[in-house]
Amino acid sequence: METFYHGTSVLFKQFDIAHALEGDGKAKFGFGTYVTEAYTSAAHYAYNKKRPENKDYYVYTLEIPDMTDDNHLFSVRPVHPSIVERTEKALGDQIPDEARQVGKFFRKYVGNRLMGKERTVKILIGSADLDAEKAAAKFFSEIGLEYFAWPQAQSKPDGLTNRVVLNIDKIRIVRIDKVELDPKKFQLIEGSEKEIPFDSF
Repeated sequence: METFYHGTSVLFKQFDIAHALEGDGKAKFGFGTYVTEAYTSAAHYAYNKKRPENKDYYVYTLEIPDMTDDNHLFSVRPVHPSIVERTEKALGDQIPDEARQVGKFFRKYVGNRLMGKERTVKILIGSADLDAEKAAAKFFSEIGLEYFAWPQAQSKPDGLTNRVVLNIDKIRIVRIDKVELDPKKFQLIEGSEKEIPFDSF
């Protein structure tokens, strides 16, 4: 298991996919539960622009399954041959080379195809609406993928990662901290972390 973090302005005891879009309302990197390897990044995400009245900020420490070569799509890396093979078998269709180049193209292409879209490959890998992202997440989870992943810093593709967890049942909450954020840039105020016991709410 790996340790990751999730920032939110809401206190809860278990994840619910029904709330997946209540952060910024987007699925830019795929549909699911967004987590990060960096505690400070999770704290920053705890501020919700859509709910500025929420003044309490929490960072959840989580355990999630280990990443393996063939259980994720990485946004800026080629797709593992095993994933291509499983996808083609499940879809009954061959995936174009352009869509295999990197994970984000592959995810969008498959989501659009699942929605029955018939356009050029360039268009199908370029963008995907929310319905296509939801379809892709469900499909990839069903063929054994755990994540969509991308580098936290685009300039450091081999550094820390952010991930979309496709199956909330694979997430274990280990700890919940209440944190304080700088009111201007909403960055973590170091030393402000205070653990919230599970039996206190």
